[in-house]
Amino acid sequence: MTGESTLVIVDAANVVGSVPDGWWRDRHGAAERLRDSLVPYAAEGLPGHAGPVELVLVVEGAARQVASVPGVRVEAASGSGDDLIVALAAAAHGVRSCLVVTADRELRQRAGAYGARCAGPRTVRPLPRRG
Repeated sequence: MTGESTLVIVDAANVVGSVPDGWWRDRHGAAERLRDSLVPYAAEGLPGHAGPVELVLVVEGAARQVASVPGVRVEAASGSGDDLIVALAAAAHGVRSCLVVTADRELRQRAGAYGARCAGPRTVRPLPRRG
């Protein structure tokens, strides 16, 4: 593999859905908030992946209109977000390290078949504070 930075692919629907904070009332807004929270990771990196990293947020459905910002490239799936994530992991296979952030077991297996490491949503989204 080359010295390129790690490709970090974030499954927006899965990560947003991991916290019951009312995201279902505004899926587009929830995806934008997630995108914005990812920006610092582009330079700082993630646990086990020193920065800088290339962050790709994969969106689908009502979040398809979310735009990229400096540090986070947004890819809108025309069909299944999982299929796009697997295609991105496949393209990175043998070229650079890849981390897929999702809790979806089937997606983890599919991306893992292309050498992607996988991590859960807490990797990029801290747990909400209680009481």
